[in-house]
Amino acid sequence: MAIDEKALQNLIDKDAIRDLVLCYSRAIDRKDVELLRDLYTEDATDTHGTSFDGPADKYCDFIAGALPYMNYSGHHVCNHMVSVEGDKGNGEVYCLAIHYIPDQKNPGKMIEDFMTVRYIDNYRRCADGKWRFSKRVVTYDMHIERPFDGDGLLGTSEVDPSYLELKQRFFQRGQRA
Repeated sequence: MAIDEKALQNLIDKDAIRDLVLCYSRAIDRKDVELLRDLYTEDATDTHGTSFDGPADKYCDFIAGALPYMNYSGHHVCNHMVSVEGDKGNGEVYCLAIHYIPDQKNPGKMIEDFMTVRYIDNYRRCADGKWRFSKRVVTYDMHIERPFDGDGLLGTSEVDPSYLELKQRFFQRGQRA
């Protein structure tokens, strides 16, 4: 059977783009702003509903300012449709996003902030061969806020087990393949 080089390259590109999307989740959830910055092209934009709309470098600054207030963040990627044409791609990513944040109305209390979102993405292969977001638009399909009285919010510090156990470069802070 002959190898279809174009089809093989398409699969390789789609896999790299899926890794990009998963790295976004990891960057936010592990409070790794250095990694987050590496995921966007220099001219990228990011639109997160009414909370942010502008250049991606400013979005990274916005996130860096918000992360200290997130006791927990979990972005769970579900469906991810990807198309690739040359050095450009499009994607629609379904995601369940959950955050535990301080309740501004009740000091000392926490809120569970749960959303079903879709990321409407444009991707571009850069000169270094890496795929990055060139434009990201978030749609909020559902948003629920409710009081949270639980505990056990592991996964938001440098002592996270993934940093202790996964020693390959890909899993270190600020890194991706």
